[in-house]
Amino acid sequence: MNTSYAIGLDIGGTHITAAVINKTEMKMLDFSLYKESFNSNLPVHEVMNIWKKVICTSLENANIKNITGIAVCMPGPFDYEKGICWIKDQSKYEHFYGLSVRELILESLGFSEDFPVLFENDAVCFGKGEVFKQKENLSKKVMAVTLGTGLGACFIDKGISVSSGDLVPKDGEIYNLPYKEGIAEDYVSARGLLQHYKSLSGIELNSGLELYDRAKNDDQKAIQVFERMGEDLAAVVIPWIKSFSAEHIIIGGKIANAADLFLPSFNKVLEEAGVRVLVSISTDNEAAALLGAVSSL
Repeated sequence: MNTSYAIGLDIGGTHITAAVINKTEMKMLDFSLYKESFNSNLPVHEVMNIWKKVICTSLENANIKNITGIAVCMPGPFDYEKGICWIKDQSKYEHFYGLSVRELILESLGFSEDFPVLFENDAVCFGKGEVFKQKENLSKKVMAVTLGTGLGACFIDKGISVSSGDLVPKDGEIYNLPYKEGIAEDYVSARGLLQHYKSLSGIELNSGLELYDRAKNDDQKAIQVFERMGEDLAAVVIPWIKSFSAEHIIIGGKIANAADLFLPSFNKVLEEAGVRVLVSISTDNEAAALLGAVSSL
């Protein structure tokens, strides 16, 4: 059997991760994982230069010359079929609105117009990858949530993504659900954490990592912010856990690394609401997202 390879890309508001995936065995090649942090609000050509560097470095590290496709995990709003970015007023990719990311990637790499490039919602990629990694999930209804610069979600029934129908929110998205004085993502995201901390302390931080470090150093206001986020996340997902009859909820994304700070309050609200569901924190977000993306190529 001939082995074929593809590039998986996990693209967020502040980072890009690439890896070469052996499509035949659905395994990530050793040494191919490469990532960089960057400002997605830079001019388009500068962002694309960063993406190109990351992709080429991954290929070089894996010593792979030929790939059969590119699979991209991308946050929404995004036209995943056509590869067009519709992100606007979200403090990321401010210059990409209305542009064909598919064409930009092919042009930057010098690939032909018919080269396969597939796009999928980053939360869906993460969810598919987690199901792929844990085979017992293939027989379950799973809700996956990603916590980072935004709030992502997907609903998977026996390995198949569900994004329409009465059991899930519109397009399977929860970031834009009405919540308190705005939408869910205003409260459950890095932006929401930082805004809440500023309202309590008067201090403006630059990143969620700074906030996490303060919490670990016993800053009570920082601890309170994470605890409130756990409560808010639970309030957002409980109606959909019930509606979808989810048996397992998997939480990933960069903020999931702070699970020790928000998970107790999250679980407490679930328990008080009488919701019984297996709750897991992903320990390998990047691998899950990349495998999930390439699985659809």
